[in-house]
Amino acid sequence: MTTEVTRATLADATAIHQLVNSAYRGEGSKQGWTTEADLLDGTRIDEAAVRELIQRPGTTVLTYREDGRIIGCVELREEGNGLYLGMLSVNPTTQGKGIGKKLMAAAEDHAQTLGLMAIFMTVISVRQELIDWYVRHGYEFTGERKPFVVPDERWGIPKQKLEFVVLRKGLSHPPLR
Repeated sequence: MTTEVTRATLADATAIHQLVNSAYRGEGSKQGWTTEADLLDGTRIDEAAVRELIQRPGTTVLTYREDGRIIGCVELREEGNGLYLGMLSVNPTTQGKGIGKKLMAAAEDHAQTLGLMAIFMTVISVRQELIDWYVRHGYEFTGERKPFVVPDERWGIPKQKLEFVVLRKGLSHPPLR
């Protein structure tokens, strides 16, 4: 079995779209522990939005491939002196095998290559199991909360009032740009 982390291309948009939605929404997502199906209806992201992310300046989408098949991904977006980490997704049938950890390590490497001092993310505040997982991997609460705003139904339909907490991980000794 061959595994690799690579930068996504437009040719990967369909597979990423399917992966992210399978990890977060619908009945199939309940096979894994990252599901948001009880919190939101609809899709997590559509294919057009994935294409936009892949092409957006300052944004990198990394994929984790096993024998050429995409089974994990993460969005990384430069913001100020930090890197925003979003859309960390692993196929529900392969969760719990260290793929998320490998993608987070690749994100840290990417941030350090860019000379950035921190990685931050937003997590839905009621996702305690997920927040605990990030905390175990070095992320800390910033104390900041953000409203959960859905600009359109491409991002899902909340079943209850939601908000985000902001988590941050400082990086030591990043290389110079």
